Amino acid sequence: MATDAPHVLVVDDTFLDRLVASRVLKSCNIRVTIMEGPKQALEFLNMEHDVKLILTDYCMPDMTGYDLLVEIKESPKLKHIPVVIMSSDNIPERMKKCFDAGAKEYIIKPLNAIDVPRVLSYI
Repeated sequence: MATDAPHVLVVDDTFLDRLVASRVLKSCNIRVTIMEGPKQALEFLNMEHDVKLILTDYCMPDMTGYDLLVEIKESPKLKHIPVVIMSSDNIPERMKKCFDAGAKEYIIKPLNAIDVPRVLSYI
């Protein structure tokens, strides 16, 4: 993997969804870090400074992807990082809420290779 490959943080509580997203991104020469939940992701982001994009699931226990999005957009240190929400559900009200809070994209799972160029366009 090239050291100049963009670094994407994938946040998802479901093993299979993490695996799919990771494999699709890696096949496009993206450096991927995986976190199982938003709290871990926030801890990681406070230590790591080269994440170029966050790809997060919407439905997770304790804290949703929307909650993570809001935390990121309210942080002076993190608000510049684009956030893409993934969900199994196509719910227009949820999509609007995420876009209104600053999400760049709302993708219906699973992530496909065809989605990657659009997602990376936000970096």
